[in-house]
Amino acid sequence: MGDHRDEDKTLSRRDFLTRGSKAVGSFSIPSVIASGILAIAGKAGANDRIVTAVIGCGGMGRNHIAPDCAALCDVDLNHLNEAAKRVTVGQPLMTKDYRHILDRKDIDAVYIAAPDHWHGIMSVHAMQAGKHVYCEKPTASTVHEGIAMINAARHYKRVVQIGAQGRSNNNARAAAQFVRNGEIGRVKHVEVWHEPNWPGGWGQNTEPPPHLDWNMWLGPARWVPYNALRAHFNFRWFMDYGGGFVRDRGHHVLSIVLWAMNQDNAGPVSVEATGELHKDGMYDVPHTMSVKWEFKNPDWTLTWDQPGTRHRFPGANEEIPWGALFHGDRDTLLLSGGDGGCDTEPKAKEYSPPARGVHLPLFEGSSPDATVRHRENFLHCIRTGERPAMPVEVGHRVITLGNIANIAFQLRRKLRWDPKAQRFIGDDEANRFLSTPYRPPWRL
Repeated sequence: MGDHRDEDKTLSRRDFLTRGSKAVGSFSIPSVIASGILAIAGKAGANDRIVTAVIGCGGMGRNHIAPDCAALCDVDLNHLNEAAKRVTVGQPLMTKDYRHILDRKDIDAVYIAAPDHWHGIMSVHAMQAGKHVYCEKPTASTVHEGIAMINAARHYKRVVQIGAQGRSNNNARAAAQFVRNGEIGRVKHVEVWHEPNWPGGWGQNTEPPPHLDWNMWLGPARWVPYNALRAHFNFRWFMDYGGGFVRDRGHHVLSIVLWAMNQDNAGPVSVEATGELHKDGMYDVPHTMSVKWEFKNPDWTLTWDQPGTRHRFPGANEEIPWGALFHGDRDTLLLSGGDGGCDTEPKAKEYSPPARGVHLPLFEGSSPDATVRHRENFLHCIRTGERPAMPVEVGHRVITLGNIANIAFQLRRKLRWDPKAQRFIGDDEANRFLSTPYRPPWRL
């Protein structure tokens, strides 16, 4: 692709729509991806600068733009130029095609904060290009993509951190330790609740705004005309790009549930889901939804209800909009949220595990902010080769819960799941949902 380091820090609309148009139009894979297995550099030294880039500069992507960020990618010119203001050291590469970033030999790590349907492809391509990856949640759109991400991380020996920052939150760790050490007894049921998915509306198909490359926004997803109710934040409410709250916020809270239940390397044996689409709107995720996952060895049940029964912390008047309630045979424990701002009851926060009890690791970092700590943990693991707080193997197990729940909803029946083979048992129709066709010529 050539050297792009001399590109302007601010792009005009004309430059944005034409620069790199040859690569975008042909969807050619840069040489760094097409060349196959690459020589992987050793771990960064303790004082070595880790050169980073951000792919997807709106929303969560803004949080990852360091003052010396080497490259920025977004298919929306407005996002791109706004992001460039955060870079105060040097001139970053600015592009709408993430493959230009992967072609840069000097970039060590990428933060991927594009819409969900891009996560699997971008992550695998980045690892093939020798980059370490911080991928925002949810991990992947399909079970097939999650497995591909795991295989790539192992083959190319890359650090992959999934952006479920609850695993870097003190309160989440406290809740998980409290449950893991048996303080509420044997847990037979974990109840998760959330508000309904948004109702949306219909909107109008129009020409995309001149600052947005709609073709590149869709990428591997099937072609549809531009509609403002599909783009940017609203992607969450479509199966093609998101998958609703059970995959979105669900990735956060279900991550803490699996942590507390010591199920990071396991999965359910069945899933069933019911729900209703909103009667007046184009969003195709269920507006209301109830899911039940059954686990074996140990036997316990996990449920998701939107809306569900809201709970309050002891002595509090305010209801918790989303969270989890652990039902033990001696006591219960309440968790609010599951992301960087989650909370739990004082009895868990004040608890100290016994010397021979379960002590869960937590990277301290320089800040009490879990998002900052989670990002610092990623950089630390690049330097040391240590296992990150939310490795891709665990992120995949978490998002598999949401992915198979949506499949059960679409098929409207209970499905049996083999967590080891990661396939449905005796159900070819359901297994066809474990991967999705990509719009040519995109591929893993």
